[in-house]
Amino acid sequence: MLFLRAYLFLGLLAHKVLWEVLKRGREAGLAEETPKPSLKLRLVKAVKVAILMGILLQTVLPWDILPLPAAGRPQLKIAGVIIYSLGLIIAILGRIHLGDSWSDIETPRAGEEAPMVTQGVYSYIRHPIYAGDLLLLLGLELALHSWLVLGAVALIPVVFTRAVKEEKLLASRLHGYDLYIQKTKRFIPFVV
Repeated sequence: MLFLRAYLFLGLLAHKVLWEVLKRGREAGLAEETPKPSLKLRLVKAVKVAILMGILLQTVLPWDILPLPAAGRPQLKIAGVIIYSLGLIIAILGRIHLGDSWSDIETPRAGEEAPMVTQGVYSYIRHPIYAGDLLLLLGLELALHSWLVLGAVALIPVVFTRAVKEEKLLASRLHGYDLYIQKTKRFIPFVV
C-alpha cells in the first residue's frame, strides 16, 4: 500500500512540476508587463491549489478517505492504477505536444499567435489534457478505493462543456480548426 501511495503521489508531483516548468518557459517569452490578476482569477487559482493539495494529502495519509465497500478491492486497485497511469501519460504527452500553444484553464488564450497543434497525441484526440486528467483522477480514486471517484465522474459533464466551448473559440480564431474537428475525436480515439 505504501508503494501504491508513493507511486500516485510521485505521478501527481511529476505532472504538476512539468506543467509549472513548461508554463514558466512560456511566460518568460511573453511581455514583461502583465496586468495584475483579478480577485476572481486569484480565487480560481487558490481553489485549484487547494484541490491539488487535498489530492496530494489523500495519497500520503495512511488511511483511506471515504472507502468503498471491501468487495472487489484488489481488482479496483489494479484497474485504478492502470487508468491512472494511462491518464498521466496522456495528460503529460498532451502538454508536451501542445508546447507554447497552451494556457491555463482560467486564462484561456487562442489566436493567431499560437499555432494549431495536430501532431502527436493531438492527431488522435482534440483534448488529451482534459481526457488524461479525468482518467488520472478516476484512476487515483479507484486505486485509493474511495467514494471520491464519484467526484471525478461528476467532473465529466463540466469538462465536456468546457471542451465544447473551447472548440467554438478555436474554430472562430484558428484557420483549419473546423477541418481538424472533422478528422479527430474529442476525448477517445475513434470513439468520442
